[in-house]
Amino acid sequence: MRERKLDIKSYLEHVFAYLQRFMELSRQEFDLLSPYLELRYFDKKAIILAQGQVDDYLNIVMKGMIRKYIHTKKGEATLQLATEGHIVQSEISFHVRKPSDLILEALEPTVMISIRHDNLQLALKKTVSVERLGRAMITQMFIKKDIRYYEQLQMTTRERFLAYVTNHPHMLQRVPQKILASYLNIKPETFSRLKHLLRKK
Repeated sequence: MRERKLDIKSYLEHVFAYLQRFMELSRQEFDLLSPYLELRYFDKKAIILAQGQVDDYLNIVMKGMIRKYIHTKKGEATLQLATEGHIVQSEISFHVRKPSDLILEALEPTVMISIRHDNLQLALKKTVSVERLGRAMITQMFIKKDIRYYEQLQMTTRERFLAYVTNHPHMLQRVPQKILASYLNIKPETFSRLKHLLRKK
């Protein structure tokens, strides 16, 4: 991680507004949490979490993009493309305190607001509202995962591709095609063919 002169105060207002999505949080309650938050910067292609490391951080992407992926017998499987406002971490590693099977990589120069596992435990003991916030965030993460999983099972390859590029057209410019294909569980050659058909339209 390269050191950058970034002011965490300029990001805290965005974090405060973001957390309101999960539950109503007062300024006083947020002020109890904010001293535990860290601002972290990563260059493009930086490995934020390597396979075999224990994930010590829960992160919110403020700027940039993080790819979460895993090595498989067939290559690499992309599990998440976390852009601005997304939470990203190796959930099992962070909560169970075991080495991660996942890898987190910055696809762009990335700024994240993070909280260390030990500091999160301190914050949880300090106020009940932080504990409720944590539960609400985890619940929302599981809901989004299930929705994505069900959609992948119910949609055809073509439907999956069209739904994604319709809802996230900017990602075609931000993410390499091979990685997008991996994320959508589509073969690279099929992705290329579908993209070509899209351009014809």
